[in-house]
Amino acid sequence: MKKEIIAYFKKNPGSNIKSRKLAQILSITDEHGYASLKAQLHTLLEEGVLTKDGKRYSLLTAQNRSSMTGTIQITRDGFGFVVPDSKKVPDIFIAERNLHSAMNGDRVEIIIFQIQKRKAKNLEGEVVKIIKRKIEVVAGTLRQTKSGWKVVPERTGITQRIGIADEDAAGYENGERVIVGDLVWVSETSGFMGKILKKSGGEGMSLDDEYMTIYSEYGLNPQFPLPVAQEAADIKHQVDAEGLKGRADFRNDIVMTIDPVDARDFDDALSVKLLENGNFQFGIHIADVSHYVTRDSELDREAERRGNSVYLVGKVIPMLPEALSNGICSLVPNEDRFTYSCVVELTPRGKLVDYDFTKSIINSKRRFTYAEVMQIILTKKGDFAEQILTLHKFALMLRTKRMGSGSVNFHSSEVKIFLDEANLPVRMEREPTDDSHNLVEEFMLLANKLVATYIKEKATHGQETSSVYRVHDKPDPEKLRDFINFLKTIGYDNLPPIEKIKPKDLNGIIERAQGRPEEVLVNSLAIRSMAKAVYAAKNIGHYGLGFKYYTHFTSPIRRYSDLLAHRILHGVQTNNKKFLYGYSFLESLCERISFTERNAAEAERASKKLKQVQFMKSFVGEEFDAVISGVTNFGLFVEVLEYLSEGLLRMSDMNDDYYVYDEKKYSMVGRKKKRVFRLGDPIRVKLVRVDEIKQEMDFVLAG
Repeated sequence: MKKEIIAYFKKNPGSNIKSRKLAQILSITDEHGYASLKAQLHTLLEEGVLTKDGKRYSLLTAQNRSSMTGTIQITRDGFGFVVPDSKKVPDIFIAERNLHSAMNGDRVEIIIFQIQKRKAKNLEGEVVKIIKRKIEVVAGTLRQTKSGWKVVPERTGITQRIGIADEDAAGYENGERVIVGDLVWVSETSGFMGKILKKSGGEGMSLDDEYMTIYSEYGLNPQFPLPVAQEAADIKHQVDAEGLKGRADFRNDIVMTIDPVDARDFDDALSVKLLENGNFQFGIHIADVSHYVTRDSELDREAERRGNSVYLVGKVIPMLPEALSNGICSLVPNEDRFTYSCVVELTPRGKLVDYDFTKSIINSKRRFTYAEVMQIILTKKGDFAEQILTLHKFALMLRTKRMGSGSVNFHSSEVKIFLDEANLPVRMEREPTDDSHNLVEEFMLLANKLVATYIKEKATHGQETSSVYRVHDKPDPEKLRDFINFLKTIGYDNLPPIEKIKPKDLNGIIERAQGRPEEVLVNSLAIRSMAKAVYAAKNIGHYGLGFKYYTHFTSPIRRYSDLLAHRILHGVQTNNKKFLYGYSFLESLCERISFTERNAAEAERASKKLKQVQFMKSFVGEEFDAVISGVTNFGLFVEVLEYLSEGLLRMSDMNDDYYVYDEKKYSMVGRKKKRVFRLGDPIRVKLVRVDEIKQEMDFVLAG
């Protein structure tokens, strides 16, 4: 019947017909046959062969299809979504059968074939052209099949096996992990063909080999182009007398850096001293990268392209060559370094009296780790204890004021993975967030806010200045409504109307949940209801921090946005247009660096997942305390508390009852026993399978 329907429409391409009329034409007279006809018509609609307007069906052709371009994201289940280039169009669903040769991250052209009177979220399309490939090499397992050698990809970026010619497979063994490149799409039936570039795996494998597919998928390059490396090598590695002119000299002040124990580049330092008037002067000293990386230089163009440094497990892909990032720009102890300082005067009660920005020179007296500073805070003893305790005291005041002004106090945990000499994970720990971290954070937030405020105030007094802002929009009303409605179902009352909710209300909700069973759940859903912070040339404020003006200024070694802020600030202070940028240029650049930031975060998560899976494979058969981190119609995602490692508890393995997924309540409910599994709930699980190739972990209920 399906063939007959297709044959009819191809013979009559202009036909626009109701199902009853089509049944008459195809001589279908009984109700059973008519029901089958309706089912086939529905299938052909889903497959994109037909389209429907009201009750009339017609052949879907190039003339009645809408096309657009965008970037495709392929899920672990094999289907995908295209994020259109146009921000006015929602994401478009692409069924696996309509992906064709598309791989994760490709820029594609698609046709849309469900545009008639449907909700936007139901738009569906088909890939018709690959505009630009993102993935160039793929890691996978070599398998010998009846149809020849194939490589089974280990990541979700490519859903099909890659064919390998017999001569290219020579010298490799069945089941071996390999890296494949030179990918060529042959046809729908044959799929991809590729060539084995190298063996991947075994002892002595470098992180670069292990991360090759991550480099490819996320467009990362550990090496710098020769002209960039040469330009970095030509920079003098000592501060020069010419550069000293006009700089404030803080070399006799007690200046210190506070960073993680494994930090390699130091781009911020702090100082504090008591003034004669009883107030305190704080110096927030930031590496003056703009002194060395000049506009439109080879270094500048490469930094702009990269957008930011990327921190994979055990490997950093820096924005700037190490000669700068770990050398002359890094605020290492006992070395003169050029900085751009934010000098702030506060009263003993933490009230802002005055602030200024100045090009400067420092000589750091001590490199502290967070753990060392925390020990001084606790014991009141140690190197420069007086300065650290003063910084700590004022950081607490700044934090209290910030929270009172509308900052949202979200909680999140990160995992730190330790590797041995063979690059294998040997230990995983939660990253602490204590008063030592908060000390640094508060002064960095203050400097970032003051830079944005200073530039904006200059612009409002006759000097039109475009800048880079770090903006955070208000929560999506629909997501916020879902969040508030859910809170009501678990007993949270006296909540303000959704349209009147302010950051302080969200803080109240988060504080209310602290120490209660739903704490993880409430915090997780609050974060999900928020918009994403991005870079923008148009300022809309930062909702999460409660700041009217905010930018990034304090990390120019690792973020291009901060390097731009340094130049713009200097241009405003000196009224020198060569350091300023036009609005349209910054608008485009902000889109790019927002993308590189997201891209880096995804790459970092991919490297963590790889190492977490490697670490957890030795624990198969063991039980763990976990928390439910996701609820879907096919199971529960669970996160092991000790190692923050996530895996899946499949619904098919939950044999004690028949469970029903409740999307609105983020839960799964047993039909007979009424046992409820809810997002954020604690759960005891047993690890039963680790798949290194797919980077997946499967759990079952313990006991």
